[in-house]
Amino acid sequence: MNLAVSRRNFLKVSAAIGGGFVLEFSFPMTSGAASGAPTTEVNAWVVIHPDDRVVIRIARSEMGQGTFTALSQLVAEELDCDWVKVSAEFASPNENFRRHQVWGSMATGGSMGVRTSQDYVRKAGASAREMLISAAAERWKVSPTTCTVERGIITNGPRGRKLRYGQVAAAAARLTPPKDVTLRDPRDWKIAGKSVHRLDIPDKVLGKPVFGVDVSLPGMLHASIAQCPVFGGKLVKADSSVAEKMRGVKKIVREASFVAVVADSWWRANEALQKVVIEWDPGSYANASNDTVTAMLKEGLATENLPQARKIGDTVAALQGAAKVVEAEYHAPYINHATLEPQTCTAWFRPDGFLEVWTSTQNGEASMTAAAEAAGLPLEQVEIHKMMLGGGFGRRGGPQDFVTQGVLIARALPGVPVKLMWSRTEDMRHGFYRPASIVRMKAGLDAQGNLVALHTKVACPSIFKVLRPQAITKEGIDITAVRSFYDMPYTVPNQQVDYAMRNGHVPVGFWRAPGQQNAFYRESFIDELAAMAGQDPIAYRQSMLKTDDKNRLVLEEVAKASGWGTPLPSGVHRGVAVADGFGTFTAMVAEVSVNGKGEARVHRIFVAIDSGDVVNPDTCRAQAESNVLFGLGSILYQENNLKNGSIVESNFHDFRLPQIAEMPEVET
Repeated sequence: MNLAVSRRNFLKVSAAIGGGFVLEFSFPMTSGAASGAPTTEVNAWVVIHPDDRVVIRIARSEMGQGTFTALSQLVAEELDCDWVKVSAEFASPNENFRRHQVWGSMATGGSMGVRTSQDYVRKAGASAREMLISAAAERWKVSPTTCTVERGIITNGPRGRKLRYGQVAAAAARLTPPKDVTLRDPRDWKIAGKSVHRLDIPDKVLGKPVFGVDVSLPGMLHASIAQCPVFGGKLVKADSSVAEKMRGVKKIVREASFVAVVADSWWRANEALQKVVIEWDPGSYANASNDTVTAMLKEGLATENLPQARKIGDTVAALQGAAKVVEAEYHAPYINHATLEPQTCTAWFRPDGFLEVWTSTQNGEASMTAAAEAAGLPLEQVEIHKMMLGGGFGRRGGPQDFVTQGVLIARALPGVPVKLMWSRTEDMRHGFYRPASIVRMKAGLDAQGNLVALHTKVACPSIFKVLRPQAITKEGIDITAVRSFYDMPYTVPNQQVDYAMRNGHVPVGFWRAPGQQNAFYRESFIDELAAMAGQDPIAYRQSMLKTDDKNRLVLEEVAKASGWGTPLPSGVHRGVAVADGFGTFTAMVAEVSVNGKGEARVHRIFVAIDSGDVVNPDTCRAQAESNVLFGLGSILYQENNLKNGSIVESNFHDFRLPQIAEMPEVET
């Protein structure tokens, strides 16, 4: 394929020390780029050292999902370098700001990492490749068309002369980038499309300081924090007279919503914090409970004339004329992200007036903004160091409360780096939870059991209400609350999806795949309808999917792989589900048994996935296994309960994760 690249929108920066170089360029989304200033749609940097080492700068965050490696593979593929010599590093949010968003959005979430980055990072590699070839051709005084490249070695065909990338890097940096770049056909990939070893694993295995909790600076102090147990509550007073006398304690910091103790070790800070006598004003939600939440959501379901997320045909009339009407109601609780690495932020107000921050974040730019606002500094005076994440799942994407807190605490000790780390209890009780929800579904079947009408009512808090209010539609719809319903793949002639936005005081946020509980509701209900109609669950679904629908194709594949319809051991049963989102289509078949106590055990899960061109098959399989693990946990074990306005659970003893022995065999 041939992709035009505007010459005037390439930004070349000076050659790196020792003849290395950086390619930085952008593609226009708006007019007005004649001055050479970068526009908002851009790609990453490629750095080449004289010894042929290639450093690829990645804008997206790495939290175990493999984006760091996958994007590097795409760049390296088009660059045609030696993968053994490739390393990667995070692109700087500050450089992105200074260079007017040359990398575009640096947020990582919504499956954007590879899905929305691969086009421009491939162009980065391809452009660098052409410039390097041109530099070699210029040295040899031959046409670039007579040159080829393989694994970072450029060869001039007629004479067999060779030059390494590192030998021509400095010269290439002075060339005008090409107007057009040719990308390789995925069928010809040599690096991308392969299960190469991940670039982030060696440092993690060797215990190198790559996570936010690993940060250690000379003279650094440590902070432990206590927040109001009731969301939205405020500090009344804190008696710290005992804590102030404890060994190692340096400072007690009081803010409207928290108290923090700063000491020479986190243990001492946390021990002293327990001695601070704190009085909170819990506000109007001091008596909120599970029953309060249920009543709020039930009221939403009972409300008439709700905003409609989808309306096809006349659902009311079709239900009235149906041969059979089936109703069901499904519930889901609040669920914490429970990242293994608790929230953490290290902040240092430097003597020169600048603020440096080290944090594990899914959105470096949001961290920079939060830090600047808390410090009262312009963005130009804030430096963000992105660290690897010990889990994210959406918790570290939108809200940057931990960054704000870290900066406020460090502001009380200017000139001294302070590392804030939440305790597990604080992390469990002060999350941005998967929304609790209740969904009521009403279906109309004809005499043959075909689904002719479906009315779905969703009562759920809105994630967008606080985190992205501009994304709520003018009708009052938060699409994350109705996902898998408003975009349902099944062909049903009469459909209506109503949404009751009911927001309590518990903060909600993006949890893994926002709205994923709706797919569980929907597929469970489809199973009930298939049973009511006396039809096979897969055949019933296929009857409502178009022949070229990728949902249908993955459903067919998983049926074959799982041996659907073949005998199973006594007491073992099969279940099936299909779902799509963010450009990926997935179907699963689970082999499940239930013991005499009613406890379910999943023995094996078959997964069929269509996500387009797969950059790293091993990473894709790992994602499937991780999704299975999260799904099992959310269905079988996990929930966060509310009592006296506060979250009850405090650690993994009462917020259970699936154990290794409970993990089923997963075949993809």
